Amino acid sequence: MDDKAKILLVDDREENLIALEAILSSLDQDLVRARSGEDALKALLTDEYAVILLDVVMPGMDGFETARDIKRRKKTRDLPIIFLTAVNSDPDYAFRGYAAGAVDFISKPFDPWVLRAKVSVFVELHNKNKQLRDQTTLLREQAALLREQAALLQVRAAGGGAEEGPEEGLPPHDRRDPPEWEPEREPGRAVRERLAAVEEQAESVSKRVPADLREELREEFAELDRRLAELRELIESDASAS
Repeated sequence: MDDKAKILLVDDREENLIALEAILSSLDQDLVRARSGEDALKALLTDEYAVILLDVVMPGMDGFETARDIKRRKKTRDLPIIFLTAVNSDPDYAFRGYAAGAVDFISKPFDPWVLRAKVSVFVELHNKNKQLRDQTTLLREQAALLREQAALLQVRAAGGGAEEGPEEGLPPHDRRDPPEWEPEREPGRAVRERLAAVEEQAESVSKRVPADLREELREEFAELDRRLAELRELIESDASAS
C-alpha cells in the first residue's frame, strides 16, 4: 500500500513544473502535474490530494477560476491551495486569491526552503486527517460488531443459552485467552461469560478512541452501552427468578 500523499502541481510552463519537482522531490511524496486548470479539475475527480500549488496566470482557465471551481465541489472544498505568483504581480492578486479560497501565496522564483516548509505542513495535516478517518472507520466497525454480539446474546439469553464460546465472532486481535470452552455447561453461565467478554472488549475499544473522535463516535458507543446494560439487566433478573 502506497502511503505517500499526492501533491498537485498546476502550471502551464514546463520549466516551472520542473523547478517545483526539483524542490519538492526531497519530501518523497507523489508529485502530480497538471498543465492547465482544466487538467487540474480532471485530476481531482479521481484522486485525493494533500495540497495544490496553483499558478495564477495561465491561458484559458486561470488560477482564480480554477480555485473557485475547486471550492465549489463538496469533495475538494477543504483542499488547501497555495497560489504561485510572479514577484511583481498585481497587488490585487492577493485579495482575489484569498477570496477564491487560497491559504497562501508564494512568489516566483521560489525560495526552496520556504516552499518545502509550507508544503510539508499541509502534507502532515493531510496524513493526520487520513489517520483519524481510518481510526474512525475501524472503531465504528468494532462498535458495530460488539453491538451485534450484544444483540445475539440478548436473543440467546431469552432463549436459554448458546453452544458457542464466549468470544466467538470477536476480532482476533481483541480476543482474550479464555479457559477451554465447555458446551455442556449450564446455559445461563455460558451467556453470562459471553456477556462479560463482550463488556470487556467494549471497554477496551472505548479506551482506544482518541479524544478528538469521542464526540463523533459518541452515539455509536452510547447505543452499545445501552444494549449491554439491557442485556445485563435481563440476565440478572432471570438469575434472581430462578
